[in-house]
Amino acid sequence: MAKPNSAQMRVTPSAEGLAASAGVVAKGRGPAPVHLWNPPFCGDLDMRIARDGTWFYLGTPIGRPALVKLFSNILRKDGDRYFLVTPVEKVGITVDDAPFVAVDFTTEGTGRDQVLTFTTHVGDSAVAGPDHPIRVIRDPATGEPSPYVLIRANLEALIDRKSFYRLVELGTEEEHEGTRWFGLWSSGRFFPVIPSADLR
Repeated sequence: MAKPNSAQMRVTPSAEGLAASAGVVAKGRGPAPVHLWNPPFCGDLDMRIARDGTWFYLGTPIGRPALVKLFSNILRKDGDRYFLVTPVEKVGITVDDAPFVAVDFTTEGTGRDQVLTFTTHVGDSAVAGPDHPIRVIRDPATGEPSPYVLIRANLEALIDRKSFYRLVELGTEEEHEGTRWFGLWSSGRFFPVIPSADLR
């Protein structure tokens, strides 16, 4: 019987294997300490996060929210690339835009004392402020805004349309870096959304 060659012997990363490892390290405690781990890179996995937050594996949506949550807990961004990381392996995945979607937020206070707390589609929450900034990118061709909030280390959430419309109702105009902007206050920080001149 012929011996398998090295390519055949190499273990191909799989979603099943990662899920098993993630279940061991996460144990329901939320995001794993992936910043502390430096495992070898094991290749890319056919897994993709669409702009609407849907996770796909081998082209098929992952229909189990608990599994998506599990994978989201071992997600890390290094440079411009996204990886699922456990203590023993690191695999690359594709993210179309941001890995999370902010589907709701709560507000406390008003004006400069306002505090905005965002919740993502996988159950993470973040209080917008110096450690969790809001940023807005506008499409140069259409002017369409894409708003984001930082959820955890290098991982942002795209703020969904209904939430952004609500945020706009809470906005105010302030001087920012020598220009008047329409923007949002949260945790003592002003986040510019659009130059006031462009609102006219």
